Amino acid sequence: MQPSKTVHSLLMLAQQAACAIMAIYGTDFSARSKDDHSPVTEADEKAEAIILAGLKSLWPHIPVIAEEAAAAGHIPEFSNQFFLVDPLDGTKEFVSRNGEFTVNIALIENGHPILGVVYAPAINVIYWGERNQGGAKAFLKPDDDLTKVEWQKLVPRPLPAEGATVLASRSHRDAATDAYLANLHVREIISAGSSLKFCNLAEGKADIYPRFGRTMEWDTAAGHAVLLAAGGKVTNTDGSPLLYGKRERGFDNPAFIASAQ
Repeated sequence: MQPSKTVHSLLMLAQQAACAIMAIYGTDFSARSKDDHSPVTEADEKAEAIILAGLKSLWPHIPVIAEEAAAAGHIPEFSNQFFLVDPLDGTKEFVSRNGEFTVNIALIENGHPILGVVYAPAINVIYWGERNQGGAKAFLKPDDDLTKVEWQKLVPRPLPAEGATVLASRSHRDAATDAYLANLHVREIISAGSSLKFCNLAEGKADIYPRFGRTMEWDTAAGHAVLLAAGGKVTNTDGSPLLYGKRERGFDNPAFIASAQ
Protein backbone atom coordinates (compact mmCIF):
# COMPACT_ATOMS: atom_id res chain seq x y z
CA MET A 1 0.00 0.00 0.00
CA GLN A 2 1.14 3.52 -0.74
CA PRO A 3 0.45 6.77 1.14
CA SER A 4 -1.60 9.55 -0.39
CA LYS A 5 0.13 12.68 -1.68
CA THR A 6 -0.81 14.51 1.51
CA VAL A 7 0.64 11.81 3.75
CA HIS A 8 3.74 11.55 1.56
CA SER A 9 4.37 15.28 2.01
CA LEU A 10 4.06 14.91 5.78
CA LEU A 11 6.40 11.91 5.74
CA MET A 12 8.97 14.02 3.90
CA LEU A 13 8.66 16.80 6.48
CA ALA A 14 9.08 14.32 9.32
CA GLN A 15 12.18 12.91 7.62
CA GLN A 16 13.67 16.40 7.16
CA ALA A 17 13.05 17.18 10.83
CA ALA A 18 14.59 13.84 11.80
CA CYS A 19 17.79 14.67 9.91
CA ALA A 20 18.18 17.80 12.05
CA ILE A 21 17.42 15.82 15.22
CA MET A 22 19.92 13.08 14.48
CA ALA A 23 22.65 15.61 13.69
CA ILE A 24 22.25 16.89 17.25
CA TYR A 25 21.72 13.43 18.78
CA GLY A 26 25.28 12.55 17.87
CA THR A 27 26.75 15.56 19.70
CA ASP A 28 27.30 16.50 23.33
CA PHE A 29 23.98 18.39 23.49
CA SER A 30 22.36 19.75 26.63
CA ALA A 31 18.76 20.03 27.79
CA ARG A 32 17.06 22.81 29.72
CA SER A 33 13.74 22.96 31.58
CA LYS A 34 10.65 24.76 30.32
CA ASP A 35 8.16 26.50 32.60
CA ASP A 36 6.30 23.20 33.10
CA HIS A 37 9.61 21.56 34.10
CA SER A 38 9.68 19.33 31.03
CA PRO A 39 12.98 19.16 29.13
CA VAL A 40 13.66 20.82 25.79
CA THR A 41 16.71 20.70 23.54
CA GLU A 42 18.00 22.41 20.43
CA ALA A 43 16.76 19.36 18.51
CA ASP A 44 13.13 20.06 19.54
CA GLU A 45 13.39 23.63 18.34
CA LYS A 46 15.18 22.98 15.05
CA ALA A 47 12.82 20.14 14.13
CA GLU A 48 9.77 22.26 14.90
CA ALA A 49 11.06 25.14 12.77
CA ILE A 50 11.48 22.77 9.81
CA ILE A 51 8.00 21.31 10.18
CA LEU A 52 6.29 24.67 10.68
CA ALA A 53 7.97 26.13 7.59
CA GLY A 54 6.96 23.11 5.53
CA LEU A 55 3.34 23.13 6.68
CA LYS A 56 3.06 26.87 6.04
CA SER A 57 4.38 26.40 2.52
CA LEU A 58 2.14 23.44 1.68
CA TRP A 59 -1.06 24.32 3.58
CA PRO A 60 -0.93 28.03 4.48
CA HIS A 61 -4.67 28.07 5.26
CA ILE A 62 -4.51 25.35 7.98
CA PRO A 63 -3.51 26.53 11.49
CA VAL A 64 -0.76 24.65 13.32
CA ILE A 65 -0.53 24.03 17.05
CA ALA A 66 3.01 22.95 17.85
CA GLU A 67 4.53 22.05 21.21
CA GLU A 68 7.37 24.54 21.48
CA ALA A 69 5.39 27.42 19.97
CA ALA A 70 2.51 26.67 22.35
CA ALA A 71 4.92 26.60 25.30
CA ALA A 72 5.99 30.12 24.28
CA GLY A 73 2.35 31.26 24.18
CA HIS A 74 1.90 31.17 20.40
CA ILE A 75 -1.39 29.41 19.74
CA PRO A 76 -3.27 30.35 16.56
CA GLU A 77 -6.98 30.72 16.16
CA PHE A 78 -8.45 27.52 14.74
CA SER A 79 -11.84 26.02 13.97
CA ASN A 80 -12.68 22.58 12.59
CA GLN A 81 -9.31 21.76 10.98
CA PHE A 82 -5.75 22.16 12.25
CA PHE A 83 -2.41 20.41 12.53
CA LEU A 84 -0.89 19.20 15.80
CA VAL A 85 2.89 18.89 15.87
CA ASP A 86 5.27 17.40 18.41
CA PRO A 87 8.68 17.75 16.79
CA LEU A 88 10.37 15.47 19.30
CA ASP A 89 8.08 13.37 21.45
CA GLY A 90 10.01 11.62 24.19
CA THR A 91 12.62 14.28 24.94
CA LYS A 92 13.52 12.31 28.08
CA GLU A 93 14.19 9.29 25.87
CA PHE A 94 16.23 11.52 23.55
CA VAL A 95 18.32 12.81 26.45
CA SER A 96 18.85 9.30 27.81
CA ARG A 97 19.71 8.10 24.27
CA ASN A 98 17.52 5.00 24.30
CA GLY A 99 16.18 5.67 20.80
CA GLU A 100 12.48 5.74 21.72
CA PHE A 101 11.71 9.28 20.57
CA THR A 102 9.57 10.30 17.63
CA VAL A 103 8.64 13.08 15.23
CA ASN A 104 4.85 13.52 15.17
CA ILE A 105 2.54 15.36 12.77
CA ALA A 106 -1.25 14.97 12.79
CA LEU A 107 -4.19 16.57 11.02
CA ILE A 108 -7.32 17.10 13.12
CA GLU A 109 -10.80 17.51 11.68
CA ASN A 110 -13.82 18.22 13.87
CA GLY A 111 -11.90 17.01 16.92
CA HIS A 112 -10.80 13.72 15.36
CA PRO A 113 -7.26 12.81 14.19
CA ILE A 114 -7.82 11.93 10.53
CA LEU A 115 -4.20 11.34 9.52
CA GLY A 116 -0.88 11.12 11.24
CA VAL A 117 2.81 10.44 10.75
CA VAL A 118 5.15 9.04 13.43
CA TYR A 119 8.88 8.67 12.77
CA ALA A 120 11.42 7.15 15.15
CA PRO A 121 14.71 7.99 13.39
CA ALA A 122 17.07 6.43 15.94
CA ILE A 123 15.53 3.01 15.33
CA ASN A 124 14.78 3.65 11.64
CA VAL A 125 11.03 3.03 11.62
CA ILE A 126 8.27 5.26 10.27
CA TYR A 127 4.48 4.93 10.42
CA TRP A 128 1.51 6.61 8.82
CA GLY A 129 -2.24 6.31 9.10
CA GLU A 130 -5.09 8.00 7.23
CA ARG A 131 -8.82 7.73 7.82
CA ASN A 132 -10.46 5.24 5.44
CA GLN A 133 -7.07 4.37 3.94
CA GLY A 134 -5.50 2.24 6.67
CA GLY A 135 -2.00 2.51 8.04
CA ALA A 136 1.47 1.25 7.23
CA LYS A 137 5.05 1.11 8.50
CA ALA A 138 8.45 0.95 6.87
CA PHE A 139 12.09 0.87 7.83
CA LEU A 140 13.63 4.21 6.93
CA LYS A 141 16.96 5.79 7.79
CA PRO A 142 16.98 9.60 7.89
CA ASP A 143 19.04 9.76 4.68
CA ASP A 144 17.11 7.05 2.78
CA ASP A 145 15.03 7.71 -0.33
CA LEU A 146 11.45 7.82 0.91
CA THR A 147 10.07 6.89 -2.52
CA LYS A 148 11.82 3.51 -2.41
CA VAL A 149 10.65 2.16 0.93
CA GLU A 150 8.49 -0.95 1.18
CA TRP A 151 5.33 -0.24 3.15
CA GLN A 152 3.84 -2.97 5.34
CA LYS A 153 0.16 -2.76 6.26
CA LEU A 154 -0.58 -2.27 9.95
CA VAL A 155 -2.90 -4.91 11.39
CA PRO A 156 -3.85 -4.88 15.10
CA ARG A 157 -4.26 -8.29 16.67
CA PRO A 158 -7.25 -9.82 18.49
CA LEU A 159 -6.88 -9.97 22.27
CA PRO A 160 -4.96 -13.20 23.02
CA ALA A 161 -6.68 -15.81 25.20
CA GLU A 162 -3.61 -15.97 27.43
CA GLY A 163 -4.03 -12.32 28.39
CA ALA A 164 -3.18 -8.83 27.26
CA THR A 165 0.24 -7.37 26.58
CA VAL A 166 0.02 -3.94 28.14
CA LEU A 167 2.15 -0.94 27.25
CA ALA A 168 3.09 1.45 30.03
CA SER A 169 4.93 4.72 29.81
CA ARG A 170 8.63 4.39 30.53
CA SER A 171 8.80 7.85 32.13
CA HIS A 172 5.32 8.31 33.63
CA ARG A 173 4.07 5.09 35.27
CA ASP A 174 1.71 5.89 38.16
CA ALA A 175 -0.51 4.35 40.84
CA ALA A 176 -3.69 4.89 38.79
CA THR A 177 -2.22 2.81 35.97
CA ASP A 178 -1.33 0.03 38.41
CA ALA A 179 -4.86 0.08 39.84
CA TYR A 180 -6.36 -0.22 36.35
CA LEU A 181 -4.06 -3.10 35.47
CA ALA A 182 -5.05 -4.95 38.62
CA ASN A 183 -8.50 -5.50 37.07
CA LEU A 184 -7.24 -6.81 33.73
CA HIS A 185 -6.15 -10.27 32.61
CA VAL A 186 -2.56 -9.25 31.91
CA ARG A 187 0.03 -11.54 30.37
CA GLU A 188 2.89 -9.05 30.42
CA ILE A 189 3.64 -5.37 30.87
CA ILE A 190 6.13 -3.68 28.58
CA SER A 191 7.61 -0.25 29.25
CA ALA A 192 7.96 1.99 26.21
CA GLY A 193 8.48 5.65 25.48
CA SER A 194 6.78 8.26 23.28
CA SER A 195 4.03 7.78 20.69
CA LEU A 196 5.52 4.44 19.66
CA LYS A 197 3.08 2.84 22.09
CA PHE A 198 0.15 3.65 19.77
CA CYS A 199 2.11 2.27 16.81
CA ASN A 200 2.93 -0.92 18.69
CA LEU A 201 -0.81 -1.48 19.15
CA ALA A 202 -1.45 -0.74 15.47
CA GLU A 203 1.09 -3.30 14.27
CA GLY A 204 -0.06 -6.13 16.54
CA LYS A 205 2.77 -6.10 19.07
CA ALA A 206 0.57 -5.27 22.07
CA ASP A 207 -3.06 -4.95 23.12
CA ILE A 208 -3.72 -2.07 25.54
CA TYR A 209 -2.09 1.22 26.49
CA PRO A 210 -3.79 2.87 29.50
CA ARG A 211 -2.68 6.41 30.33
CA PHE A 212 -3.86 8.12 33.50
CA GLY A 213 -1.05 10.65 33.83
CA ARG A 214 -1.05 13.97 32.04
CA THR A 215 -0.42 14.12 28.29
CA MET A 216 -0.75 16.95 25.81
CA GLU A 217 -2.66 16.78 22.55
CA TRP A 218 0.49 17.03 20.44
CA ASP A 219 1.91 14.03 22.35
CA THR A 220 -0.88 11.71 21.27
CA ALA A 221 -2.56 12.95 18.06
CA ALA A 222 -0.28 11.40 15.43
CA GLY A 223 -0.04 8.01 17.12
CA HIS A 224 -3.79 8.13 17.75
CA ALA A 225 -4.36 8.73 14.02
CA VAL A 226 -2.14 5.78 13.09
CA LEU A 227 -3.95 3.45 15.50
CA LEU A 228 -7.42 4.59 14.40
CA ALA A 229 -6.60 4.17 10.73
CA ALA A 230 -5.33 0.64 11.40
CA GLY A 231 -8.55 -0.31 13.19
CA GLY A 232 -7.81 0.35 16.85
CA LYS A 233 -9.38 2.92 19.16
CA VAL A 234 -8.61 5.52 21.81
CA THR A 235 -11.29 6.43 24.33
CA ASN A 236 -11.77 8.40 27.48
CA THR A 237 -12.33 6.25 30.57
CA ASP A 238 -16.12 6.55 30.05
CA GLY A 239 -15.81 5.00 26.57
CA SER A 240 -16.31 8.22 24.59
CA PRO A 241 -13.76 9.10 21.88
CA LEU A 242 -10.69 11.12 22.87
CA LEU A 243 -11.04 14.42 21.01
CA TYR A 244 -8.69 17.29 20.13
CA GLY A 245 -8.80 21.06 20.18
CA LYS A 246 -9.47 21.34 23.93
CA ARG A 247 -8.36 24.95 24.36
CA GLU A 248 -10.35 25.24 27.59
CA ARG A 249 -8.10 22.55 29.11
CA GLY A 250 -4.91 24.11 27.80
CA PHE A 251 -4.71 21.29 25.23
CA ASP A 252 -4.05 18.58 27.78
CA ASN A 253 -5.80 15.20 27.64
CA PRO A 254 -7.90 13.45 30.26
CA ALA A 255 -7.07 9.87 31.15
CA PHE A 256 -7.53 7.54 28.18
CA ILE A 257 -7.34 3.92 27.10
CA ALA A 258 -5.81 3.03 23.74
CA SER A 259 -6.50 -0.48 22.50
CA ALA A 260 -5.94 -2.67 19.46
CA GLN A 261 -9.61 -3.66 19.24
